[in-house]
Amino acid sequence: MPKYLLIMRGTDESNAAMMADIDEMMAATRQFIEETVKAGVLLAAEGLDDPGQGVVVDFSGEAPVVTDGPYGETKELFGGFFLLDVVSKQEAVEWARRIPAARGSKIEVRRVPGSDEVPQVDK
Repeated sequence: MPKYLLIMRGTDESNAAMMADIDEMMAATRQFIEETVKAGVLLAAEGLDDPGQGVVVDFSGEAPVVTDGPYGETKELFGGFFLLDVVSKQEAVEWARRIPAARGSKIEVRRVPGSDEVPQVDK
């Protein structure tokens, strides 16, 4: 079965709204995870730490440049993910529609190519 990554993306505003109701959001997220486990589709799920704790390695120039967070001019941040093993993109989208998310958040659905789809390097 194909794998799909459901990427949670938020803005400063949607993240603030989520934090305002964090207990309710966490309870709803636990319920969602239980449903994906019961359905046998959940492979992994993780949230990410505060973006201010991260770094960016930028390859725009000749040498990589490392910049500590928080990041200026960021309109959306990747906040976490669910990795699902489902039969179709349509099923992945249906699961994505059920994720508890604050108003203004987005869930990006991306297929994870199988190892047989990745170009192989001849040795």
